[in-house]
Amino acid sequence: MSYIVEWYRDLMDNRNDPRTQEWFLVPSPGPVLTIIATYIYFCVSAGPRYMKDKKPYNLRNTLIIYNFIQVLLSLYLVYEGLMGGWLYEYNFVCQPVDYSYKPSSVRMAHGVYMYFMCKLIELLDTVFFVLRKKDRQISFLHLYHHSLMPICGWIGVKFLAGGHPTLLGVINAFVHVFMYTYYMLAAFGPHMQKYLWWKKHLTTLQIVQFFIVFCHNFQMLFTSCNFPKPLSFLLTLNAGLFIYMFGSFYVNNYMKSDTGRKSKVNGAINGAINGAVNGNAISNGINHGKSD
Repeated sequence: MSYIVEWYRDLMDNRNDPRTQEWFLVPSPGPVLTIIATYIYFCVSAGPRYMKDKKPYNLRNTLIIYNFIQVLLSLYLVYEGLMGGWLYEYNFVCQPVDYSYKPSSVRMAHGVYMYFMCKLIELLDTVFFVLRKKDRQISFLHLYHHSLMPICGWIGVKFLAGGHPTLLGVINAFVHVFMYTYYMLAAFGPHMQKYLWWKKHLTTLQIVQFFIVFCHNFQMLFTSCNFPKPLSFLLTLNAGLFIYMFGSFYVNNYMKSDTGRKSKVNGAINGAINGAVNGNAISNGINHGKSD
């Protein structure tokens, strides 16, 4: 136990990013873990019990404003990630963390912190589902994704506020521009559904995102880059899990449903054809009977 305590103190005090150690919610994992635990408890237990005998809240205007803000924040993160390194300075094969106070490095550190804060704000996605009694939307994949990302964001700010992993944040923010645009349009009401035919392509975009992250970190395991390989392995593993879960979601919700719809249509067509053929046969038999 004493070894674990010493290891934890060394990790928190000596291996952190000195530029971010005093930033809000960064010094200790306690506040973030408390927020995540409260979030899971509300979404799984307290929230549904509170809403059990209540009508769903109409959050139309709230959702429109919330999703619009998320689109703006996502655009800002993409811009900061590109300008902070990935557009001009960063190497896609190997990019160690620059812990200096160089303007571009500090800019990227602030971008990582903003990404972390956005992951906390995005917990409201599920809270709104609960208040609108959209419990079917709260899947294991949804809760796992929203619970894990703030923790990953905190680790990034605390220890690695820049460098190789930040490509994940840039790509993720880019995907969220389209995702929250979709949610914002959907919040306007049913009359917008005809413009939202591209829903399943959001899932495709998510899968492509994690495939890029998987490859980007997997290749790091075989280079001599000055970046911790255990972290590269964990990022690769996590991306692989997300590929599997989002892939399963896509197959179950789009491919199987499309197959089911086609089967129903074919069944209806075959039924209509068989009914017509049988009807003609009966009709012809009756006519023959009369002629005899």
